[in-house]
Order: sequence, then structure tokens, then C-alpha cells
Amino acid sequence: MKASIWHNSRCSKSRQALAILTEMPGVEVEVFDYLKTPPTRPEIEAVLARAGLRPSEAVRKGEAVVKDIGLDTSDDAAVLDAMARHPILIERPIVITDKGAVIARPPEKARDVL
Repeated sequence: MKASIWHNSRCSKSRQALAILTEMPGVEVEVFDYLKTPPTRPEIEAVLARAGLRPSEAVRKGEAVVKDIGLDTSDDAAVLDAMARHPILIERPIVITDKGAVIARPPEKARDVL
């Protein structure tokens, strides 16, 4: 099985989710450093749809950039635009497989799509 993870190596939850994935037998993991290579707005929208989440449910509301840009976190279109411009706003980690996508918080949720 192939699994992709939108990963931030500075995040302990992301590191824990990656460890869960790499320890699972038969799982081939692709690590996507979304801060270095940001996903496009359509890619973000597609992954969130696959996870059954609205953008407002997957935005890191505590990030300083939310306040800096005056983001209305209840406006899904504005949140998607902001996530594309400021990928730090994307909740992490996100694990994607053929079975779906999930925000792996807690990290054990990564198993939900394996």
C-alpha cells in the first residue's frame, strides 16, 4: 500500500505519524514537505474533500499569520486561499492513501486510512 504524508519535520505529531507509517509492514511512504513545496489550492481542496473536512476544520487557527492577515476562519474560500499562500496554516500531519485522507491528530489516526 502507498501512503503519502503532508509532513512538517519540526512537528512532533507529524514525526510520530510518520513513524507509525514507516513501521507498518507493506506500506510505502512518500513524504511531502508541504512547507518547502506548498500544495496548490486545488490540491488542498481535493485532499480536504477526500478527508471529509471543510477548510475551516483543517486550519491552524493559532498561527500568527491568521491574525496578521485578518483571516476569517469561518470563510472556507478565504481559508483555502490563505492555506495556498501560507501553507503553515494547513493542519498537520495529513495522511493520504487509496482508502482516504485523515489529519493524524492524534498520530494514531494515521492507521484509519491504512
